[in-house]
Amino acid sequence: MQTNEILALKNVVKTYHLGETKVEALRGLDLVLKKGEFTALIGKSGSGKSTLLNLVGCIDSPDSGQILFEGKDITHIDEISKSSLRNHKIGFIFQSFNLIPVLNVFENVELPLVIQPEVSAEERKARVMAALKDVELEEFLHYPPDKLSGGQRQRVAIARALVTHPTLVLADEPTANLDSKTSHKIIDLLLDLNQKKQITFLFCSHDEKLIDRVGRIIRIQDGVILE
Repeated sequence: MQTNEILALKNVVKTYHLGETKVEALRGLDLVLKKGEFTALIGKSGSGKSTLLNLVGCIDSPDSGQILFEGKDITHIDEISKSSLRNHKIGFIFQSFNLIPVLNVFENVELPLVIQPEVSAEERKARVMAALKDVELEEFLHYPPDKLSGGQRQRVAIARALVTHPTLVLADEPTANLDSKTSHKIIDLLLDLNQKKQITFLFCSHDEKLIDRVGRIIRIQDGVILE
């Protein structure tokens, strides 16, 4: 595997059973992502987008095939290894922000670092403040989420995804709940982070504003990548 390839899925199959119905979510899917790519995964509902993100994010495992992350086979690693990979190497940005209401901005961003015992309290604070500076929210660190706009909440979610210094960020419809003007600002921010920090982004999106500005579009249909 080449050193600039961060992710490779090879002949990946995933099937779900809903009662007596068998759903073939991924059917021998192949995909390669390279370091620093800014990529959108496009497909209709039921095409396999969410399943693919769940497999890449170590939230689920394939029935067959192989998944390589930074050259390491992660197809069948144990739950502790999956948790460590998610916490150290993979950042997540969700459509609904997923902020914890009883925690302020600083505490929400700090949360992924709290379960990293090797990171000292001093380093945690420095990383959180750096991440908040990246998303231009330093002055809001003591605010609860319900005092923020939708765009500000998504910026907090982005800071939380970046605070662990991940290699790959997975974003599930990151602009779906935002108005057009705010969406453009979020896209500008993500592009800037991608270019300055060489963070690899994989989006799942229907947003044409985002699709028009990504470096690469991957189309998925019926569980396979369209050439």
